[in-house]
Amino acid sequence: MRRDLPYALGGLALGVLLLGNAVLTPDAATVEVLDVALVLATVVALAVCRRHPVVALGVVTVAMLAVHVRVHPGVSAAFPVLCAVYVSAWQGHRSVAAVASLAFLGGFLAHDISMAPAGRPGQLVAERTALLLGWFVAANVAGLVTRQRQAYLEQVEQRATEAERTREEMALRRAGEERLRIARDLHDSLTHSISVIKVQAGIAVHLARKHGEEPSTTMLAIQEASGAAMRELRTTLDVLRAPTDDDRVGLARVDELAERTRAVGVPVQVTVTGQRGELPDEVDQAGYRVIQEALTNVARHAGPATAHIQVEYAPAGLTVAVTDDGQASPAEPLTPGVGLRGMRERVSALGGTLRTAAHDDHGFTVRATFPLNGPR
Repeated sequence: MRRDLPYALGGLALGVLLLGNAVLTPDAATVEVLDVALVLATVVALAVCRRHPVVALGVVTVAMLAVHVRVHPGVSAAFPVLCAVYVSAWQGHRSVAAVASLAFLGGFLAHDISMAPAGRPGQLVAERTALLLGWFVAANVAGLVTRQRQAYLEQVEQRATEAERTREEMALRRAGEERLRIARDLHDSLTHSISVIKVQAGIAVHLARKHGEEPSTTMLAIQEASGAAMRELRTTLDVLRAPTDDDRVGLARVDELAERTRAVGVPVQVTVTGQRGELPDEVDQAGYRVIQEALTNVARHAGPATAHIQVEYAPAGLTVAVTDDGQASPAEPLTPGVGLRGMRERVSALGGTLRTAAHDDHGFTVRATFPLNGPR
């Protein structure tokens, strides 16, 4: 309605101008109720000409020809028709605008010639008709030029949007290539070292069993952890190339993670509540990584402690938490390391929240919440 308001105000101004000119023109006839109704119909038609240009042009042309025949207000009767012709040409109805222009000019000229006094020179009629012809040609041309300019601007905007989209796609592609390069570098640089650790641990376990001795728990844990690290490193590129790979890490492997942590001497309890649904791959992997990093911190910094893993599935979100009863205390200032910062960045990138806090009676809790039904 706001876009139609200028057309309505313009039509009202032209209607007032037309009636005022009809009253003030010496040779104009008396304005009657039918003439006022025709002017009001013109005003209404001009108010809706943006939405219905063809109908509005027809109504305005017929109404103004009738007003010109009945009242003879002069060239002011052509102003509403000129506006309607311009809008119709601008909206793409070139043929309709041209036909309406010729119809109005023909009717206007025929009435002027038929009603011209005997002593009135025909030159005045011809000059006024030529003037109106120039105005109508200008209105049609202006409408076409406006339409072409609008099409040009739309095309320029579309090209700008396409260029922006292309730049975004290129940036995403480069980011993906960079991630792939980093993954390959990590794979190449770490695989050899971890392979050596795995082989040495395997040799130590084999020699211990060969001599009839039971391998130490620490050596078995090193062997199992190095094997798991090797599998994760080898599947890094496959995860990037095919996110649906069945060998990717996720919450389904939390029990394996807990078992490896128990092997290094940290008792771990696992509690799962709720019904597991279809989790997004990135949320599933992020939950696993948070638990993995939290257990690593327990093994490194908590001292003799017991860890408790909680996984809570809900329709609106996923919550994972790792709680320990280690040496952490609220009196000791917490300095976030690389692990905590990495967890917070990973959780925040998925629209979740990460809370880390020490207990009053010693211990530490890491709790991450991921939304499942909101924007990420």
